[in-house]
Amino acid sequence: MDQHEFTIAISSHEKQLMSHALKFTKDEDDAKDLVQETLIKGVRFCDKFDRGTNLKGWLFVIMKNTFINDFNKNSRKKEVITVEEDLTSAHLVKSATRNGGEQTFAMQDIGKAMNSLKDEYRIPFQRYFEGYKYEEIAVEMNIPIGTVKTHIHQARLGLKKYLKIYR
Repeated sequence: MDQHEFTIAISSHEKQLMSHALKFTKDEDDAKDLVQETLIKGVRFCDKFDRGTNLKGWLFVIMKNTFINDFNKNSRKKEVITVEEDLTSAHLVKSATRNGGEQTFAMQDIGKAMNSLKDEYRIPFQRYFEGYKYEEIAVEMNIPIGTVKTHIHQARLGLKKYLKIYR
């Protein structure tokens, strides 16, 4: 059966498909859309239809599968998109952008504070902050471990003093 003949054959089932679609959707416009989608898929896949089998049953299966797939797709969309009348701060936190100005100033101040430290304090502190162990810093700088600990402590005190406005 060619596509033209097949189109004529399935159009005779349109009223029954509409009745069946209304049971699924409970809305006339949605039912019309479902019937149209079913008929389009039926024509598109007419080569998959076995001649001599139940055409109406085949179309009903296409309709049921189309409805289930659309329902699942719409359910996933509803999980992602929330439509609410009230815009609470909880909703705005997810969608609003943050002003990075305050963070930028803080980072600039931290950079200035680090640069204000003597190299003998700043370098061990940076290495420690980067994850190096006291022993590794001592070997790299060729100083005793106790001195490394003292320099890191002095760097912390200097940074606290310089950055006291952020307490």
